[in-house]
Amino acid sequence: MKIAILNGPNLNLLGKREPEIYGNLTFEDYLTSLKSKFSEISFTYFQSNIEGELIDQLHAVGFSYDGIILNAGAYTHTSIGLGDAIKGITTPVIEVHISNTFSREDFRHQSYISPNAKGVIIGFGLKSYELAVHSFL
Repeated sequence: MKIAILNGPNLNLLGKREPEIYGNLTFEDYLTSLKSKFSEISFTYFQSNIEGELIDQLHAVGFSYDGIILNAGAYTHTSIGLGDAIKGITTPVIEVHISNTFSREDFRHQSYISPNAKGVIIGFGLKSYELAVHSFL
């Protein structure tokens, strides 16, 4: 099984950025743990602060992978283009968020990803990614 994990803007700062919301662990350290927990799965990881690069990556893996886990960060609330890209591919996408976006600012309550995703996992910290993996098993 092949699963792609795509992270959007500012998620490269995990472990440094707002640790009271996002924790102290870098995503790379978490990914090492996730790979060891699910050794039968082939994971690829991509992070970009650039919307078009995330769309290109969805196109690149969206017809050949078994699943995509997408944390689009702030683009979740602004990017019609990401929503359209998900609609245009055949690989199922799980939208994840580390924090509970509904307990934060009002603008974070809107998602252009959710209507096109297989499912949404919100607010379980980095464990949100693990829960998304389980949804593909």
